Amino acid sequence: MTSRPLAVAPLAIAGAALALSSSIDATARDSEGTAATRAMIVTPRPSKRRGHAADATAARGRTFCVLGNCSCTEGHLPEPAVGAVCPPETVNVDDRFCIDRYEASLVEVMADGQETSWPPFNAVQSGHAVRAVSLPNVYPQAYISGSEAEHACEAAGKRLCAPVEWRKACMGPRSQTFGYGSERVAGRCNDQGRSPMLRIFPQVATSWNHIGLLDMNDPRLNQLPDTLSLTGAHDGCTNEYGVFDMVGNLHEWTNDPHGTFQGGYYLDTHLNGDGCSYRTVAHDVTYHDYSTGFRCCADPKVSE
Repeated sequence: MTSRPLAVAPLAIAGAALALSSSIDATARDSEGTAATRAMIVTPRPSKRRGHAADATAARGRTFCVLGNCSCTEGHLPEPAVGAVCPPETVNVDDRFCIDRYEASLVEVMADGQETSWPPFNAVQSGHAVRAVSLPNVYPQAYISGSEAEHACEAAGKRLCAPVEWRKACMGPRSQTFGYGSERVAGRCNDQGRSPMLRIFPQVATSWNHIGLLDMNDPRLNQLPDTLSLTGAHDGCTNEYGVFDMVGNLHEWTNDPHGTFQGGYYLDTHLNGDGCSYRTVAHDVTYHDYSTGFRCCADPKVSE
């Protein structure tokens, strides 16, 4: 697994450590944070600022689009379709596209066609066929790469959302930064978690070099209290479209082939943009850790 080089990287480990930098940043509000940890909080920020369009353009030579004027690698919103009908587990966004109501979980499809739930705290393993589902009151799938998420959506007859589609669904029909409103209301979404990395790997308080990508995919991380929430558990974290948890809980992959995930996760919904405008491009589509999740989009069917 490789990550595209960061624009500024005062600290680094093999691969990259997006979620870890968010974890350390979040210790400013974590009661377990030590003085030494708090002193490190400002250090990772320059490297993570690549989540903003201007930094991404400079670092990667790609054109990203300003919020509200989306095209280019952002994709385009489909034209409205008269009589658009969406699958029941999705919501209809202005007759343009369908998007899963909840962050995705996975089922494994066996050779005989039977399906069983995939453990949401385990990374997807080679040789296992999985399909995305969107369900309330379950733990969504983390530890998943962009390419794995794309395949899981395709297996469900769907696709990963274009970045412009994802953001449109997140902001709601009134185009509000956090979906539910223009200003953040702390705790309305799952955005006040405690760092699992610091609790399981306290050595990161002194140096990132003590951990690697295997540690950042440790199944225990999202099973600690004050980390991952069940889908829909924050019932105020929605908008008039009826999508849940698009801000916080898990980062969500979109269909940028170079790698983009959006929305922040339970420790950070601010550092790379606020709420629905949060976007990170620091990793390629093969990257995954305890913070990376997804949901699927689909084209509506037109009733005759």
